[in-house]
Amino acid sequence: MFNGKNKGENSTGTLNTIGYGTKIDGNISSSGDLRIDGDIDGNLKSKARIVVGDKSTINGSIQAANAIIEGKITGNVEVSEVLFLKSTALIEGDITMQKLVVEDGAIFNGKSTMRSPQKNIKNEPTES
Repeated sequence: MFNGKNKGENSTGTLNTIGYGTKIDGNISSSGDLRIDGDIDGNLKSKARIVVGDKSTINGSIQAANAIIEGKITGNVEVSEVLFLKSTALIEGDITMQKLVVEDGAIFNGKSTMRSPQKNIKNEPTES
């Protein structure tokens, strides 16, 4: 589920989990991976990956490098790389991503914007 040097860790060594049956009212921000199996009324922000479990409900926006959505989100989702919508996903809001993977059965109601990969312009020679 999470890719990193050690099992269960990402490159920052941080893995944060909100378990099933837990409800949080407020925003969550992390530099590491987030796994949400509970319910959140607030915004989620991670510099790494966010995974929303199939029984989770998020009422707020999500910002991350990558995201795997299995549950219900009412709000906008913005990822800088890959957004993966599993078959149980339900999103009521706009999505922005570089790459989108959608399993059969996923539901998305909103508009989508696909960004092109960022190029390192400083290191690329200009053609005349």
